[in-house]
Amino acid sequence: MSILNTHQRAILLMVCAPTLWSMAGVVTRHLDAAHGFEITFWRSFFSALFVAGALLWQQGAERTAGALRSLGRLGILSGMMWCVMFVCFMIALTKTTVANTLVVLSISPLLTAFLAWLLLKQAIPARTWAAIAAAAIGMIWMFKPGVTDINGTHLTGMLIAVAVPVAAAINLIALKKAGHGIDLMPAVLLGSVFSAALMLPLAWPLQASLHDIALMAALGFFQLGLPCMLMVKAAKSLSAPEVSLLALLEVLLGPIWAWLGAGEVPARETLMGGGLVMAALIFNEIAALRSSASRRAAPVPSS
Repeated sequence: MSILNTHQRAILLMVCAPTLWSMAGVVTRHLDAAHGFEITFWRSFFSALFVAGALLWQQGAERTAGALRSLGRLGILSGMMWCVMFVCFMIALTKTTVANTLVVLSISPLLTAFLAWLLLKQAIPARTWAAIAAAAIGMIWMFKPGVTDINGTHLTGMLIAVAVPVAAAINLIALKKAGHGIDLMPAVLLGSVFSAALMLPLAWPLQASLHDIALMAALGFFQLGLPCMLMVKAAKSLSAPEVSLLALLEVLLGPIWAWLGAGEVPARETLMGGGLVMAALIFNEIAALRSSASRRAAPVPSS
């Protein structure tokens, strides 16, 4: 029962993470003057402050410094992948539409499952492959009306966007390789620092008002830093494909918050495709819980 409870807690954390990630769109709709690169800079800057503060509060200065020093190659790799995700997502949005970008992001569960099978020798259940396929169909259905012709600048933006699911898949494999032996929470701090440092020259001169900075501080704290830390914790008890599938909740919930908070009414296809994505996620997790319960209830063969 304890393992099942741990799995359930991890699912809850992984539901909370993309729910918080999905707030980005509706919050940025209320910015005054800040634009793509500057948003990424401030968001990453405040994320670094939040994660650093959380680590210092949880572990103290000495243990936090020790955790940063002991990250090793997996930790550096994870930090770099966080940075790629933070930066390339925003750059892609400056080159192509939100719909184009999000459709590209929908390949993340497939890439993650493939890398988990290839590098971790992890057997992927048929139900997970089915859920990945259903979620991908649902994502395409959601954003098909907004997908533009793939040429010119839009093609450039979509190629840049490919870096996000690739980095996400590699990051999840790094988290699973580290397991419980290496604390990769500080890697979120590294990714935020790397991203802020890269974006500052592109964002200069900074034009954000105090109103914008307050909103981006909220984004950095609660839309980036906190949910990324929650994902790292959840990844210890979930398979890499599970984490990647549940992360699709970000794309599912984003249009809903924009509807409720910014008056952007979603298209019928968005609601129907989103329903298919949600059904795929629920099916996969219910099947996983039932499978786990069946294994634990099975009688132990006598010797």
